[in-house]
Amino acid sequence: MSPAAFALFDTPLGRCGIAWGDAGIRGLQLPAAGPRATRARMRERFPAAREGAPPPPIQSTIDAIAALLRGEAVDLGSAVLDLDGVPAFHRQVYEAARTIPPGTTLSYGEIAQRVGSPGSARAVGQALGRNPFPIVVPCHRVLAAGGKTGGFTATGGVTTKLRMLKLEGVRQVPDRQPELFDGAAGLGFDWDVAVAHLRKVDPKLARIIDAVGTTPLELKKMPSLFGALAEAIVYQQLSGKAAATIYGRVCALFPRASQGPTAEHIIRVADTALRAAGLSNAKVLAVKDLARRAKANEIPTLAEARAMDDAAIVERLTTVRGIGRWTAEMLLIFRLGRPDVLPVDDYGVRKGYALAYKKRELPTPQVLAKHGERWRPYRTVASWYCWRALELGKS
Repeated sequence: MSPAAFALFDTPLGRCGIAWGDAGIRGLQLPAAGPRATRARMRERFPAAREGAPPPPIQSTIDAIAALLRGEAVDLGSAVLDLDGVPAFHRQVYEAARTIPPGTTLSYGEIAQRVGSPGSARAVGQALGRNPFPIVVPCHRVLAAGGKTGGFTATGGVTTKLRMLKLEGVRQVPDRQPELFDGAAGLGFDWDVAVAHLRKVDPKLARIIDAVGTTPLELKKMPSLFGALAEAIVYQQLSGKAAATIYGRVCALFPRASQGPTAEHIIRVADTALRAAGLSNAKVLAVKDLARRAKANEIPTLAEARAMDDAAIVERLTTVRGIGRWTAEMLLIFRLGRPDVLPVDDYGVRKGYALAYKKRELPTPQVLAKHGERWRPYRTVASWYCWRALELGKS
C-alpha cells in the first residue's frame, strides 16, 4: 500500500488542496488565507501524507474541479472518495449531496427527506459542516430553509459559499443577503459547530466557554466598507464615548448622508472642518487618504470584499494611511463575520489568553499564533472567548 500524499492546485477560487491514497480521495481543502496557510492546513489534516505529484485519476479530478469553478458544467460523480472512518449517516448525506447538479441547490430539509430521515435538517447541516470533500461533495449547494444560505466552514464563510454558487451560475441566491451583515445571524459559519470544535480541541478554553456561555458575537452593521473603515479610523486610540462623540460631529457635517459620509463627501470637505469636529491632523490625513483610494477603486467595495479571502483583504486595506493589520482584522471579525481570524497583536486577546491559561506573562504573538493552530478553522471564536476571559478576570 502506497503512503498517502497531497498536492495544492490553483482554481478561480484560489489555491486548493487535495489528499489521496490507494482507496481514493481522502480529503479536499478550500483556499485558506494564502497558499502557505492552505499547505499548513493540509499537513495538519493529513500529518502522514507527503506532498507530491498527483497520479492520473487525481489529476483528472483536479482538472474537473478547476473547470467547474470556471463555470463549466462538470460532473464530479466519477471521483472516488475514501470514506473510511466517515459515519454512516454522513455517508448518506454526502451521497445525496453529490446528486445535486451544478447550478442548482437543495435545502437541508430536502436532503433529510432524500436520506429517509425527515426532520433531521439540523443533523444534515452538521454532517455537511464536517464534510472532508468540499466541491466533490458540494455542500455549498445546500441551503437553509427559505433559500437562505446557511452556514459554511471554509475560510471566508458564507461569502465563499456565495462565490462558489455564483461561479456555478446559481441565480436564485441574492448578491447581498442582509443576514450576512446585520446581527448575529450574519455570521458566515455555524457558531454552535465552532464552539463544539473548540471544546474538543482545547479543554482550558472549554472552561471559559462554560463560564461565559455560547451566545454568539453580534456583527456591526455597515452601509459600505469605506464607511466602516472611516469610522474605525475615528475610533482609534480613543475611549468609546469620546470616539462616538467625534464621529457624530463628523457625520453632522453631512446632514443629508443618512448612512454616513461617502468618499466623495470626505474628499470635498475642508481639512479645517474635520479638525474642528475633533479629528487629529493624523486622522484627517488618514480619512482623506482612505477617501482618495476608495474613489480610485484602490480598496475593495463591500461586494468585492465578500469574494476575497482574509489575507487579500488585509493586504489591500493596510495600504491605506492609518490602517494597520489590527484594524483590518477587526473589520474581518466584527463587520464581515469571518470565522478564522486570530489578531495575535491584540492586547485583549493576549491578556485573556494569559488569564485563561494561568500564565504570569502575556504570550508573544508567535506563541499565541502557534497555540492558535489547534483552534482552526474557528480562531475568530477562540479570540472572542479570550476577550470574554479578560472581562471575567476584571469582574
